[in-house]
Amino acid sequence: GGVGKTTIAKAIYNEIGSKFEGKSFLLNIREFWETDTNHVSLQQQVLCDVYKTTSFKIRDIESGKNMLKQRLAQKRVLFVLDDVNELDQLKALCGSVEWFGSGSRIIITTRDMHLLKSCRVDRVYKIEEMDEGESLELFSWHAFKQPSPIEDFATHSSDVIAYSGRLPLALEVLGSYLFDCEITEWHKVLEKLKCIPHDEVQKKLRVSFDGLKDVTEQQIFPDIAVS
Repeated sequence: GGVGKTTIAKAIYNEIGSKFEGKSFLLNIREFWETDTNHVSLQQQVLCDVYKTTSFKIRDIESGKNMLKQRLAQKRVLFVLDDVNELDQLKALCGSVEWFGSGSRIIITTRDMHLLKSCRVDRVYKIEEMDEGESLELFSWHAFKQPSPIEDFATHSSDVIAYSGRLPLALEVLGSYLFDCEITEWHKVLEKLKCIPHDEVQKKLRVSFDGLKDVTEQQIFPDIAVS
């Protein structure tokens, strides 16, 4: 994980969502698929998102399937299922193309290519790792609100990118945290990044992804003492 599937899906969702009669983005389905009650709450979220109401109540997973099929077929919807890892998730949330109104679009992000093949998706896009220039631009948009670093922070920006392993998730979270920070704070962040192996960066930062506007130092570095 961490190569940018969710980031790209969110960008597409934000770009074309207004062209549909209804839309829903289910984030981190893998994490929520742990209890039966969460299965039902995800089904309810889809309907509430599409119809912009909180009045939908679903008793169990099977009745939820029937309700989704009946309601979604009435609208042209954009539906994003993020981080899917079980076929049962797809069966419960987007059973078949017949569930959706004409012109609807369903986007699925997953680490499991076999899962996509088993449900016969129309197109598969494999995300390639970002190069240095793309990484710098993504980081800069979050850290400086522009496509390139402020001159005095150019070297530090390159160092952050190098230590983060060019993971979009890490670049977004760190860039948002460092926005409008003094150079001394950048030094502290770099010192702490040196203590985290690249393959652990994704795990350390995931907790911050859903609330980028409220990122705190303790969220980013939960296991490293604050100096």
